[in-house]
Amino acid sequence: MEYEIRVEGHLSRTMTDAFPELESCVVSGQTLLFGRVTDEAHLYGLLARFQSLGLHVVEMRRTAS
Repeated sequence: MEYEIRVEGHLSRTMTDAFPELESCVVSGQTLLFGRVTDEAHLYGLLARFQSLGLHVVEMRRTAS
């Protein structure tokens, strides 16, 4: 499954490095992280990582694989 996750603001290199399985780019003042998510447990793990880092997820969506 491929996912796109939008996070509020421009994330530093250090923050994006916390998500090595995802690629990132900045779009309209938000950081877009995208890539393959292997299963539901992986997805929940990513969301927990966002929360533990204090990041505000604006949007999350599954994209066509």
